[in-house]
Amino acid sequence: MAKLRKTANGDAADPSSSHQPDSNHSRPATRLVNVVIPASERDVVKVNNANLVDLKNACDDILKRFLSRPELFKQIHTHTDVRLALGWASVLVAAGTAFYGWKVEFETSKPVVWAGLIVYFILSIAQTLYAYLVEKDIVFVGKRKTFDKRIVTERITITSNTAPSSSSKPPAYSLSATYVRTASGGKSLLGKGKAQAARGYNEFFDENGTMDQGRFETWVTEVVEQVMQEKTQ
Repeated sequence: MAKLRKTANGDAADPSSSHQPDSNHSRPATRLVNVVIPASERDVVKVNNANLVDLKNACDDILKRFLSRPELFKQIHTHTDVRLALGWASVLVAAGTAFYGWKVEFETSKPVVWAGLIVYFILSIAQTLYAYLVEKDIVFVGKRKTFDKRIVTERITITSNTAPSSSSKPPAYSLSATYVRTASGGKSLLGKGKAQAARGYNEFFDENGTMDQGRFETWVTEVVEQVMQEKTQ
C-alpha cells in the first residue's frame, strides 16, 4: 500500500492544506490529501523492459487511473469521445455503402458507392488529424469543483512522452502539466500554472519489468502539486 497526498473532488480540503483568501483572490490548495490505496485495488503491472511503448503505456494507464479517483479529479473524455465518434461513423458509412452496393445493381449503385467511399475517407482522415493536431500527447484531462466563498473550478491537463536515452541518461517518462483555476463559470481567472518533469523508467520498473505503482503515484502527486503552486494572480 502507498500513502499519497490528495484533495477530495468537490469536498473540503485537508486541514493541513487549507487555504486563505489572497487579497481579492482565493488561493488554491497546493497539497493533495493523504489517502491509503488498498492493495486489493492494485493489479500487478509487468511489462517488457526493452519495449519503450509498453513502458509508456503502463505509466499512462496508472496515471489516468490514479488521477481519476473520486478524491481527485473527474476525468474528461472529450478527446476519446470525438475519436470514437469519428471511428464509428466511418465504420457505419463503410458498412452501409457495402450493403447498398451488394443489394443494388453495380451501375445503379456507383454514385452512392462513390459518395460513401469519399465520406469514409474524409471521416478516417478527420480522425487521424484530430489525434495528431488536437489531442496530440494528452493523456489526462480532469477537473473538479471546490467551494471557497464561491464555486471554484480547477482543470488540469497532462501530456506525456518518452525522452530518448543518451550516453549518460536512460530513457525517461516525461510529463508536462497545465493548470487553470477559475470562478464565475470560467469568466474569472484566479490562477494558472505549468510544470514539467521527467524520471527514468528504471526508477519505476525493476529488472523484471514489474512496476512500483506507489512510487510512480507519489511522483505524479509531486508534479500535480508543483503545477498548482506555479499559479498567477
